[in-house]
Amino acid sequence: MIARLTNEYRFFRSMPRNMQVLLITNMLYALVLPVVEIFMAAYIMRYFDDTSFVAIFQLAMYSGIIITSLTNGFLLKRFNVAHLYSFGILLSGISMMGMMFVKGLALPGLIVSGTMIGAASGFFWTNRYLMALNTTSDENRNYFFGLESFFFTISNIGVPVIIGALLASIDGIRLFGMELSIYEGYRIVMVIVFAITILACFSLARGKFENPLQKDFLFFRFDRLWNKQILLSALKGLVQGFLVTAPAMLIMKYVGKEGSLGLIQGISGMLTAIILYLLGRFAKPKHRILIFSTGITIFLIGTIVNGIELSMTGVMVFVLCKVFFQPLHDLAYYPIMLKVIDVVAKKENRNSYAYILNHEFGLYAGRVIGLGLFIFLAYYVSETFALRYALIIVAALQMLSIPLARNIMKHSYKEEQ
Repeated sequence: MIARLTNEYRFFRSMPRNMQVLLITNMLYALVLPVVEIFMAAYIMRYFDDTSFVAIFQLAMYSGIIITSLTNGFLLKRFNVAHLYSFGILLSGISMMGMMFVKGLALPGLIVSGTMIGAASGFFWTNRYLMALNTTSDENRNYFFGLESFFFTISNIGVPVIIGALLASIDGIRLFGMELSIYEGYRIVMVIVFAITILACFSLARGKFENPLQKDFLFFRFDRLWNKQILLSALKGLVQGFLVTAPAMLIMKYVGKEGSLGLIQGISGMLTAIILYLLGRFAKPKHRILIFSTGITIFLIGTIVNGIELSMTGVMVFVLCKVFFQPLHDLAYYPIMLKVIDVVAKKENRNSYAYILNHEFGLYAGRVIGLGLFIFLAYYVSETFALRYALIIVAALQMLSIPLARNIMKHSYKEEQ
């Protein structure tokens, strides 16, 4: 066992240095992501007791991503990509702290907070894509995203368990003669999160990352292959908003409180993490469609079970399927996307960031349509109907991604030859 682990460590050390630095930084930031993805929605649900406020927060957050993705393109002309990435990491911690330390949070404050957290995510994700594109090749991208997904999955197991236990234990205890509420627990979590973001920035400073040579990045007409990739990104965005909000909504409504979030997320997480690492380590580029299809099929099964049995049992099955689906989908999706950028950026002689920015618009379109569908069903039919059937609709639409991704892969390798 020790020999096997040593061999895996040596394999990691054989990767390019900048790729190692980026993976370690992302490992640290992986400890922060569960707070954004799970407990922010849970906090809003607890504070406002209305799922529509969670959807509004998400729309504000996604709008913030678009604003800073565009701004980031201009800033790349003056600032190093690693510095902008670090700024995004720090801004995410500051924004979440600001939201939870504000007294008497109302709808305008929620929208401002969501936009700021989205702004941080815009700096984080777009610069992450750019650095991943420049520090990896098609041959080692399965390993990069497999190991990164391994980190994220382990964090999704451990972090919710620890935070759930902290929130459950701190509620109602007395400290220095004052009774603490669960809101103080959330604020303690935010301080720890901010400390982790600082460590991630120090980690990133050890690498040397370069900006694109071509400065122009804003274009409105693209190669046909890239237009197909944008359609795939819109389908991904369609379900992405639900993956951030739906688990917390369902669990808070049908299962229990925050402690249950950690327990349910951790049930199947360890198995998923091991599978992800092995897939990233040994799967070849030709296996990406199989991984992609498997993840989407699992997600569809989970949504159908949740729709049939909207109860504790149905919700638990859905969340377990979601734990498998999301990393499997990302493990295949991102290498496909980066491969297309490699091909079309060379073909059109453009700044690679032009495609990363345009990709965010594709994701945003899908997210707005998906969340718009949920809000429409919640207001004009019922919240229960939305939680039961909106997920099935977006999961069924995701099945269209499989033949589309297969076509994109086929033509990206064909055009490269």
